[in-house]
Amino acid sequence: MTAPRTRSPRRLLASAAVLSLAVLAGACAGDDLSSDEAGNDEGGGSQGSVTLASQNFGEAALVTAMYAEVLEDAGYDVTTKLVGSRAVYMEEFPGEVDVVPEYVAGISDYLNTSADGADAEPITTNDAAESIDAAQPLLDDAGITLLEPSEATSQNAYFVTTERAEAEDLTALSDLEGEKVVLAAAPDCEGRDDCEKGLAETYGIDVTELLPLGFGSPQTYQAVIDGEADLGQSGTLDGTLESQGLVLLEDDRGIQPAQNLVPAVSTEFLDANPDVQDRLEGLMGALDNETLGDLIARVTVDREKPEDVASEWLQEQGLVS
Repeated sequence: MTAPRTRSPRRLLASAAVLSLAVLAGACAGDDLSSDEAGNDEGGGSQGSVTLASQNFGEAALVTAMYAEVLEDAGYDVTTKLVGSRAVYMEEFPGEVDVVPEYVAGISDYLNTSADGADAEPITTNDAAESIDAAQPLLDDAGITLLEPSEATSQNAYFVTTERAEAEDLTALSDLEGEKVVLAAAPDCEGRDDCEKGLAETYGIDVTELLPLGFGSPQTYQAVIDGEADLGQSGTLDGTLESQGLVLLEDDRGIQPAQNLVPAVSTEFLDANPDVQDRLEGLMGALDNETLGDLIARVTVDREKPEDVASEWLQEQGLVS
């Protein structure tokens, strides 16, 4: 895992990053799917309706906006719902929710622990195809189809202050072995092999308290900056860290599985609307880490709206008319 690329001077204001995420999170607040609609934008409508759901951090909001515009361009009436955690939208997917912008290991491991309990043996690896194959029986049982995954991958990552990293010579998570830490992370971090459980069992880090402040959220950043938390959770594509005096620690023991972006679609919906496959797979094929990282920075650092960034890029790529 590599740290995010250095951004240009125009991206050096931490306050801009924090404010942008705060605005985004505020616009997408709430965990109740029935009251958390981020929009019901109408396209041509000739293809019927489709409901998207995802999480409300910057990266997910941006990718969801891409899905929405691609499907609107195909003639669907799109409703988008952004919530605080995967567990919330999975209660209605498939069913009320038709399509979810997902991550290969994220949804696979969720289905695995939902079926066999929190202590279920992990079924995912660093290989996306292997992970999907392993999860296929669970996907079939759930009525979910995973389309072709993207080359772009966004894994969980953990950061400390640059000041602490330099003072204690911290470069990797293994440097914290035996340490007691307070962790600021997403609410679903507890018990996950790529989060609290992996940090404890693979790295020997004693997580004394888990603060459910969100994935790469302003609150998580601030908790680490203020010393309320020792370690914070974000993603490998987070371009805001350097400007805030924060730095990622290398996942040198490899607790992060394949987290390639992948469209998760209700099998029933896909059978009735097979055209969405080409549209969404075309989008996935156009994304890579460099492209996605730059687009995310425009949202989280430069304070552009996810919908505007998505629309401009999709038109440049010829993915929408």
